[in-house]
Amino acid sequence: MNLIEKVEALRSEIGDVVSERIKEFERVRRESPERIFQELAFCILTANSSAKMGLKAQNSIGDGFLTYPEEKLRAELRKIGYRFWRVRAAYIVQARWILPELQTILEMNEFEARDYLVERVKGLGMKEASHFLRNTGAKNLAIVDRHIIRVLQEHGYLEEVKNLTRKRYLEIEEKERKIAKSVGMNLAEFDLYLWYIKTGAVLK
Repeated sequence: MNLIEKVEALRSEIGDVVSERIKEFERVRRESPERIFQELAFCILTANSSAKMGLKAQNSIGDGFLTYPEEKLRAELRKIGYRFWRVRAAYIVQARWILPELQTILEMNEFEARDYLVERVKGLGMKEASHFLRNTGAKNLAIVDRHIIRVLQEHGYLEEVKNLTRKRYLEIEEKERKIAKSVGMNLAEFDLYLWYIKTGAVLK
């Protein structure tokens, strides 16, 4: 079964779950800047880690992402078994300046918002910035991580990806966009299906 056939077959199995997750992302966009910042912190934490660990940290720390001194944030991350507790705590604390700008950023063109975040927030690359914007309602950005790359490779859409430069990221994103369009989906939806194919879960 090719990738398009797999995605089509999954519609009846996880379509409702995917739709609800997309609605959750849209609701986050309308919440307070403090809640939106939690999502930013979550995405900083998932880099070279996992969504499950990011969720564990988010559920455990919550508003502490905004209020804890860096030393306490380090301690809390370390306590839950987060691997990069020192550097990621520093990134999150350094990112607090963005709180008053978050609503404005989410109103920007999605691609411009991503560039803005990548350029100004330490700890956010293309993948993490795309992840944050998708989790706050953006529809047209791909989250190109190792799971997605493997799915695309396994189905003949990609060869080996040695260095995920900005240019390469955008090329893969455009490839995903075309596949998603062929099954009548935007990239926010399509990513959840690809993630499910690789992991068996619909997370965020």
